[in-house]
Amino acid sequence: MKEILIPFIISLIAGLSTLIGYLFIYIKPSKTSNFIGSSLAFSMTIMMIISITDLIPEGFFYLKKEYNISLAIISLILTMITGYILNKLISNKINKSKKEKGSLYKLGILSMIALMLHNLPEGILTFLSSSINIKIGLKYSLAIMLHNIPEGIAIAIPIYYSTRSKTKALTNTLISGLSEPLGAILAYIFLYKYMSNTLISIILLLTASIMISISINDIFKETEKYNKSSVIKGIILGIIIGFITFILT
Repeated sequence: MKEILIPFIISLIAGLSTLIGYLFIYIKPSKTSNFIGSSLAFSMTIMMIISITDLIPEGFFYLKKEYNISLAIISLILTMITGYILNKLISNKINKSKKEKGSLYKLGILSMIALMLHNLPEGILTFLSSSINIKIGLKYSLAIMLHNIPEGIAIAIPIYYSTRSKTKALTNTLISGLSEPLGAILAYIFLYKYMSNTLISIILLLTASIMISISINDIFKETEKYNKSSVIKGIILGIIIGFITFILT
């Protein structure tokens, strides 16, 4: 039981670190618009870095295990295109059902969906690595915690400032965070029956494609409404935190 409980607790803590990002709604900035601009730019940068330096290389690694290099590249391209199309479909659906709350609210919901997809495989990998070696699992979960904080910001800030509801911001951030331990549970129950290199690669690459699409097509466009200097500060901070996370992993 101990061999299962400890890896699950590690996955749970890593996932709930997303809630630290939620706490940023309690910051009372001197100028709200600058704070939102910096927060969006920060989370956008982190999501791009995670996708480019972590999810895509790892997803491609699993593809190469199953296919030759040509098929792996074709599969990579097709999966990334599929992720982009999925994001556009989800975005259009949110636009129709939540139009009255504006683009900022849409960003929060899109981020929650993308990060849920992201946290599921993270939970699986955290659980498995912790099961094999606790030290490796702890190191991996620390890196996850570092980038889960800005991910929480990406959900909480847009939803709070578009609805002024702390409850909605908390609920959506919590749902995203809990997808991490859910991934651990799925790893324990279904891994040996259903998981494969191909399935893992599809999850990772689809997530990367959706996150990149959100960053470029949605968050970046939204940042154009805010002060450029605040956006640049957010990007620089995102690069610093992203670099630290990359080094730890």
